[in-house]
Amino acid sequence: MEDAKLYFGLGWHHIISWYALDHILFITALAAVYTLKDWKKVLVLVTAFTLGHSLTLALSVYDVIRFSAKWVEFLIPCTIMITAVFNFFLKNYNKRALQLNYLFALFFGLIHGMGFANSLRFMLAHDQKIALPLLSFNAGLEAGQIIIVTIILIISFAALNLLKAPRKIWIWLLSLLAFILALKMSVERWPL
Repeated sequence: MEDAKLYFGLGWHHIISWYALDHILFITALAAVYTLKDWKKVLVLVTAFTLGHSLTLALSVYDVIRFSAKWVEFLIPCTIMITAVFNFFLKNYNKRALQLNYLFALFFGLIHGMGFANSLRFMLAHDQKIALPLLSFNAGLEAGQIIIVTIILIISFAALNLLKAPRKIWIWLLSLLAFILALKMSVERWPL
C-alpha cells in the first residue's frame, strides 16, 4: 500500500506543481473551448489524455519504445501550441467540431507520457511489477487533472457569465496564453 501512495503522489505532483506547467498549459488549451455545463465531456477528454499517457509510459518503462528525452521535452510544448492554434480556427463549439479534441488528447497524451518514462524506469526495481505503480501514478495524474479542469471551468464560468466576456474572445485569450508560454518552452528546449 505504501507503493500505491508513493506513486499516486508522484502522479499528483506530476500535474499539480509549477514544474508541470507544460501539462497544465496543455489541459488549459484542451479545456478552453468548453463551459461548465460540458464538465462530463471534459472528464472524458482528460481521461483520454491519461490513457495515451499511460500507454507510452508503460511501453517506455518496458523498453518497447524509447525516444530521446530532448526531443520529447521539445515536442511536449509543440502539442500545446498545436492545440491552442486549433482553438483559433474553430468556428463553432458543437460536439462535431470538438471531436478532434479527443484525438488530440489521446495522441498528445502519448507524447506527454514519454516525458516521465525515464524517471519512472529508474525508480522501479528491475524485477518490480509495473501494474500497481502505473495504476497509482495515473490515478494521481487523473485526480490532479480533474482539479485543474475544475478550476479552469469555474474561471471560465466567471469570465463568461459574471464578466460577460464573449466566448470566442475568452477561448482566444486562454489559447493565446497557452501558445505564448509553450512557444517560450519550445525555444528553450530546442533539441539541436
